[in-house]
Amino acid sequence: MKYSIGEFASILGVTADTLRLYEKHDIVHPMKDQHNNYRYFSDLDARNLLSSRWYRSMQIPLQDVAGLINDAPAEQVIQSIAAAQQQLEEEIRRSVMLLEKISEIHADLSRIGDSFYTCRIKEVPGMYRIQQTDKNQLLQKECLKQTVQAWMELLPFTFYTFRIENSENIMGTAELEYSWGLALLEEDQRKLELCMNETVEYIEPSTCISAVIASSYEEDLGRETFQFMLDYIRAEGYHITGDIHGKILFTERMGRGTKTYLEINIPFEKNFT
Repeated sequence: MKYSIGEFASILGVTADTLRLYEKHDIVHPMKDQHNNYRYFSDLDARNLLSSRWYRSMQIPLQDVAGLINDAPAEQVIQSIAAAQQQLEEEIRRSVMLLEKISEIHADLSRIGDSFYTCRIKEVPGMYRIQQTDKNQLLQKECLKQTVQAWMELLPFTFYTFRIENSENIMGTAELEYSWGLALLEEDQRKLELCMNETVEYIEPSTCISAVIASSYEEDLGRETFQFMLDYIRAEGYHITGDIHGKILFTERMGRGTKTYLEINIPFEKNFT
Protein backbone atom coordinates (compact mmCIF):
# COMPACT_ATOMS: atom_id res chain seq x y z
CA MET A 1 0.00 0.00 0.00
CA LYS A 2 0.90 3.64 -0.39
CA TYR A 3 0.68 6.11 2.49
CA SER A 4 0.89 9.86 2.56
CA ILE A 5 3.51 11.37 4.85
CA GLY A 6 0.87 12.30 7.43
CA GLU A 7 -0.73 8.84 7.41
CA PHE A 8 2.64 7.11 7.55
CA ALA A 9 3.90 9.26 10.43
CA SER A 10 0.69 8.69 12.41
CA ILE A 11 0.68 4.91 11.90
CA LEU A 12 4.31 4.52 12.97
CA GLY A 13 4.27 7.05 15.79
CA VAL A 14 6.90 9.41 14.40
CA THR A 15 6.85 12.98 13.16
CA ALA A 16 6.91 14.17 9.58
CA ASP A 17 10.25 15.84 10.32
CA THR A 18 11.67 12.48 11.39
CA LEU A 19 10.54 10.95 8.10
CA ARG A 20 12.20 13.76 6.15
CA LEU A 21 15.43 13.22 8.12
CA TYR A 22 15.36 9.48 7.46
CA GLU A 23 14.68 10.15 3.80
CA LYS A 24 17.72 12.44 3.73
CA HIS A 25 19.83 9.59 5.11
CA ASP A 26 18.45 7.20 2.45
CA ILE A 27 16.72 4.97 5.00
CA VAL A 28 13.23 5.37 3.54
CA HIS A 29 12.56 5.87 -0.17
CA PRO A 30 9.18 7.48 -0.77
CA MET A 31 7.79 7.62 -4.29
CA LYS A 32 6.93 11.05 -5.68
CA ASP A 33 3.67 11.64 -7.54
CA GLN A 34 4.60 13.43 -10.76
CA HIS A 35 1.28 15.32 -10.80
CA ASN A 36 1.25 16.89 -7.34
CA ASN A 37 4.81 16.16 -6.13
CA TYR A 38 3.41 14.43 -3.02
CA ARG A 39 5.55 11.69 -1.47
CA TYR A 40 4.07 8.29 -0.70
CA PHE A 41 5.59 5.66 1.57
CA SER A 42 5.36 1.89 1.28
CA ASP A 43 5.21 -1.09 3.65
CA LEU A 44 8.90 -1.68 2.94
CA ASP A 45 9.64 1.85 4.13
CA ALA A 46 7.80 0.95 7.35
CA ARG A 47 10.06 -2.07 7.84
CA ASN A 48 13.19 0.00 7.23
CA LEU A 49 11.97 2.72 9.55
CA LEU A 50 11.20 0.31 12.38
CA SER A 51 14.57 -1.40 11.96
CA SER A 52 16.38 1.93 11.99
CA ARG A 53 14.52 3.04 15.12
CA TRP A 54 15.56 -0.23 16.78
CA TYR A 55 19.21 0.54 16.01
CA ARG A 56 18.81 4.15 17.16
CA SER A 57 17.30 2.95 20.45
CA MET A 58 20.75 1.47 21.18
CA GLN A 59 22.28 4.91 20.53
CA ILE A 60 23.92 3.88 17.28
CA PRO A 61 24.56 7.11 15.29
CA LEU A 62 22.08 7.79 12.51
CA GLN A 63 24.72 7.85 9.79
CA ASP A 64 25.82 4.36 10.90
CA VAL A 65 22.22 3.20 10.99
CA ALA A 66 21.82 4.21 7.35
CA GLY A 67 24.70 1.92 6.44
CA LEU A 68 23.25 -0.96 8.46
CA ILE A 69 19.87 -0.58 6.75
CA ASN A 70 21.14 -0.31 3.21
CA ASP A 71 24.15 -2.60 3.01
CA ALA A 72 25.64 -4.44 5.99
CA PRO A 73 26.61 -8.09 6.57
CA ALA A 74 25.74 -9.74 9.87
CA GLU A 75 29.25 -9.19 11.20
CA GLN A 76 28.92 -5.44 10.77
CA VAL A 77 25.58 -5.41 12.58
CA ILE A 78 27.08 -7.33 15.50
CA GLN A 79 30.13 -5.04 15.61
CA SER A 80 27.95 -1.93 15.61
CA ILE A 81 25.88 -3.23 18.52
CA ALA A 82 29.05 -4.21 20.39
CA ALA A 83 30.43 -0.69 19.86
CA ALA A 84 27.18 0.80 21.18
CA GLN A 85 27.41 -1.47 24.22
CA GLN A 86 30.99 -0.40 24.90
CA GLN A 87 30.09 3.26 24.52
CA LEU A 88 27.17 2.94 26.94
CA GLU A 89 29.33 1.09 29.48
CA GLU A 90 31.85 3.95 29.36
CA GLU A 91 29.09 6.55 29.77
CA ILE A 92 27.74 4.64 32.78
CA ARG A 93 31.24 4.43 34.28
CA ARG A 94 31.72 8.19 33.87
CA SER A 95 28.23 8.89 35.23
CA VAL A 96 28.94 6.78 38.32
CA MET A 97 32.23 8.65 38.80
CA LEU A 98 30.42 11.97 38.40
CA LEU A 99 27.77 10.97 40.94
CA GLU A 100 30.49 9.97 43.42
CA LYS A 101 32.32 13.28 42.87
CA ILE A 102 29.13 15.33 43.30
CA SER A 103 28.37 13.42 46.52
CA GLU A 104 31.91 14.10 47.73
CA ILE A 105 31.61 17.83 46.95
CA HIS A 106 28.22 18.02 48.66
CA ALA A 107 29.59 16.30 51.78
CA ASP A 108 32.60 18.66 51.89
CA LEU A 109 30.42 21.76 51.58
CA SER A 110 28.03 20.45 54.23
CA ARG A 111 30.95 20.30 56.69
CA ILE A 112 32.18 23.86 56.08
CA GLY A 113 30.81 25.01 59.44
CA ASP A 114 33.14 22.60 61.26
CA SER A 115 36.22 24.20 59.67
CA PHE A 116 35.15 27.82 59.33
CA TYR A 117 38.06 29.78 60.81
CA THR A 118 38.81 26.68 62.86
CA CYS A 119 42.13 24.84 62.60
CA ARG A 120 42.01 21.08 62.27
CA ILE A 121 44.39 18.38 61.12
CA LYS A 122 43.60 16.94 57.69
CA GLU A 123 45.25 14.38 55.43
CA VAL A 124 45.39 16.09 52.04
CA PRO A 125 45.82 13.70 49.09
CA GLY A 126 48.33 14.16 46.30
CA MET A 127 47.25 16.22 43.33
CA TYR A 128 48.37 17.44 39.93
CA ARG A 129 48.19 21.12 39.09
CA ILE A 130 48.72 23.53 36.22
CA GLN A 131 49.82 27.07 37.05
CA GLN A 132 47.68 29.61 35.19
CA THR A 133 48.59 32.88 36.93
CA ASP A 134 51.39 34.85 38.53
CA LYS A 135 49.56 36.20 41.58
CA ASN A 136 46.27 37.20 39.94
CA GLN A 137 47.56 37.86 36.42
CA LEU A 138 46.86 35.20 33.81
CA LEU A 139 49.86 33.63 32.11
CA GLN A 140 49.82 33.70 28.33
CA LYS A 141 51.75 30.55 27.49
CA GLU A 142 50.97 28.62 24.34
CA CYS A 143 52.13 25.38 25.98
CA LEU A 144 49.37 25.73 28.59
CA LYS A 145 46.40 26.26 26.30
CA GLN A 146 45.84 22.66 25.20
CA THR A 147 46.13 21.32 28.76
CA VAL A 148 43.81 24.01 30.13
CA GLN A 149 41.20 23.24 27.47
CA ALA A 150 41.37 19.51 28.25
CA TRP A 151 41.16 20.06 32.01
CA MET A 152 38.20 22.45 31.68
CA GLU A 153 36.33 19.53 30.11
CA LEU A 154 37.03 17.50 33.28
CA LEU A 155 35.09 19.79 35.65
CA PRO A 156 34.03 19.11 38.41
CA PHE A 157 36.87 16.61 38.82
CA THR A 158 39.25 19.52 38.32
CA PHE A 159 39.03 22.49 40.67
CA TYR A 160 40.63 25.92 41.10
CA THR A 161 43.56 26.10 43.51
CA PHE A 162 46.26 28.43 44.77
CA ARG A 163 49.82 27.67 45.80
CA ILE A 164 52.20 29.86 47.82
CA GLU A 165 55.71 29.20 46.57
CA ASN A 166 57.69 30.99 49.34
CA SER A 167 56.14 29.19 52.31
CA GLU A 168 59.54 28.84 54.01
CA ASN A 169 59.39 32.59 54.75
CA ILE A 170 55.71 32.63 55.60
CA MET A 171 56.28 33.61 59.23
CA GLY A 172 58.04 36.79 58.12
CA THR A 173 56.75 39.86 56.34
CA ALA A 174 57.84 39.20 52.75
CA GLU A 175 55.20 39.58 50.07
CA LEU A 176 53.53 36.28 49.20
CA GLU A 177 54.56 34.63 45.94
CA TYR A 178 51.47 32.75 44.88
CA SER A 179 49.67 31.51 41.80
CA TRP A 180 46.29 30.12 40.82
CA GLY A 181 45.51 27.18 38.57
CA LEU A 182 43.43 24.10 37.90
CA ALA A 183 44.14 20.95 39.93
CA LEU A 184 43.16 17.30 39.82
CA LEU A 185 43.39 14.80 42.65
CA GLU A 186 45.83 11.96 42.01
CA GLU A 187 43.14 9.33 42.60
CA ASP A 188 40.84 11.02 40.07
CA GLN A 189 43.69 11.16 37.56
CA ARG A 190 44.01 7.39 37.83
CA LYS A 191 40.25 6.86 37.45
CA LEU A 192 40.09 9.15 34.43
CA GLU A 193 43.21 7.51 32.98
CA LEU A 194 44.61 10.94 32.17
CA CYS A 195 48.21 11.29 31.00
CA MET A 196 50.32 14.09 32.46
CA ASN A 197 52.72 16.31 30.51
CA GLU A 198 55.51 18.77 31.25
CA THR A 199 53.08 21.64 31.98
CA VAL A 200 51.74 19.80 35.05
CA GLU A 201 53.25 20.02 38.54
CA TYR A 202 52.73 17.53 41.35
CA ILE A 203 51.84 18.35 44.95
CA GLU A 204 52.63 15.45 47.26
CA PRO A 205 50.13 14.17 49.84
CA SER A 206 50.69 15.70 53.26
CA THR A 207 49.37 16.13 56.76
CA CYS A 208 48.07 19.69 57.00
CA ILE A 209 46.59 22.25 59.32
CA SER A 210 43.40 23.01 57.43
CA ALA A 211 40.72 25.67 57.76
CA VAL A 212 38.01 27.35 55.69
CA ILE A 213 37.95 31.13 55.36
CA ALA A 214 35.79 33.63 53.50
CA SER A 215 37.10 36.55 51.45
CA SER A 216 35.66 39.13 49.13
CA TYR A 217 35.70 38.26 45.44
CA GLU A 218 38.14 41.06 44.58
CA GLU A 219 40.47 40.55 47.56
CA ASP A 220 44.07 39.53 46.90
CA LEU A 221 45.48 36.54 48.72
CA GLY A 222 47.33 37.95 51.74
CA ARG A 223 48.95 36.57 54.87
CA GLU A 224 46.33 38.28 57.01
CA THR A 225 43.63 35.99 55.60
CA PHE A 226 45.14 32.96 57.35
CA GLN A 227 47.25 34.59 60.07
CA PHE A 228 45.18 32.77 62.70
CA MET A 229 46.47 29.48 61.24
CA LEU A 230 50.08 30.64 61.45
CA ASP A 231 49.48 31.71 65.05
CA TYR A 232 48.05 28.26 65.80
CA ILE A 233 51.07 26.51 64.26
CA ARG A 234 53.47 28.67 66.25
CA ALA A 235 51.52 28.12 69.47
CA GLU A 236 51.47 24.35 69.00
CA GLY A 237 55.19 24.19 68.23
CA TYR A 238 54.67 22.85 64.72
CA HIS A 239 56.99 23.30 61.73
CA ILE A 240 55.78 24.11 58.20
CA THR A 241 57.16 21.49 55.80
CA GLY A 242 55.93 22.52 52.35
CA ASP A 243 54.12 25.02 50.21
CA ILE A 244 50.79 26.29 51.47
CA HIS A 245 47.99 25.47 49.05
CA GLY A 246 44.23 25.48 48.93
CA LYS A 247 41.18 25.68 46.75
CA ILE A 248 38.04 27.63 46.03
CA LEU A 249 35.05 25.80 47.48
CA PHE A 250 32.33 28.05 46.09
CA THR A 251 31.29 31.69 45.79
CA GLU A 252 28.23 33.04 47.56
CA ARG A 253 26.36 35.94 45.95
CA MET A 254 23.74 37.81 47.93
CA GLY A 255 22.45 41.15 46.68
CA ARG A 256 25.50 43.26 45.93
CA GLY A 257 27.76 41.27 48.22
CA THR A 258 30.05 38.48 47.04
CA LYS A 259 31.94 36.12 49.31
CA THR A 260 34.32 33.33 48.27
CA TYR A 261 34.94 30.36 50.56
CA LEU A 262 38.49 29.02 50.46
CA GLU A 263 40.03 25.94 52.01
CA ILE A 264 43.62 26.57 53.12
CA ASN A 265 46.05 23.72 53.81
CA ILE A 266 49.42 24.17 55.51
CA PRO A 267 51.70 21.08 55.54
CA PHE A 268 53.33 20.64 58.94
CA GLU A 269 55.13 18.37 61.33
CA LYS A 270 55.86 18.56 65.03
CA ASN A 271 59.13 19.99 66.21
CA PHE A 272 61.15 17.39 68.08
CA THR A 273 63.61 19.29 70.22
